[in-house]
Amino acid sequence: MSTSDDLYAVADFCLIPMGTGEPSVAGYIAECQRILEKSGLKYKVCGYGTNLEGPWSEVSKAIHDCHLAVHAQGAPRIATDIRIGTRTDREIAPGTGNEAKVKRVEEILSK
Repeated sequence: MSTSDDLYAVADFCLIPMGTGEPSVAGYIAECQRILEKSGLKYKVCGYGTNLEGPWSEVSKAIHDCHLAVHAQGAPRIATDIRIGTRTDREIAPGTGNEAKVKRVEEILSK
């Protein structure tokens, strides 16, 4: 698949450093956030995961790069849960996938 055919992906992932010997993972997650900032992709860090969106290849590369960075910080193991959604029935303007999903639910609730 060429880059121009890359699917637009809306993802949610939770990266869990393991075997660090400490209860807090905040420093590792902060390092991952630095990687996401450099990626140029739209993302939002939440309490138990991160929303990320963009071309599939760039989203998967950003998650890969988070793994590399967290391992480099000393985490010997990482477990990551990932949910990725794509759609071809309509165009999604870059950077609006997650916001549009939330907005749609809010519109329904306001009725």
